[in-house]
Amino acid sequence: MKTATAPLPPLRSVKVLDQLRERIRYLHYSLRTEQAYVNWVRAFIRFLGVRHPATLGSSEVEA
Repeated sequence: MKTATAPLPPLRSVKVLDQLRERIRYLHYSLRTEQAYVNWVRAFIRFLGVRHPATLGSSEVEA
């Protein structure tokens, strides 16, 4: 049985890492979890050559 969840509020930030932080804080994750996720995403963006995540296709994300 699925439980109803409230829709997430719209993001106020424009930058990807700021959006990530905003969502993590909304979900009340710990500061250490936020730091770990942000560092992982930074490393992933560097690996992809500093391309914006919105421009990635499924082949880059699944690689």
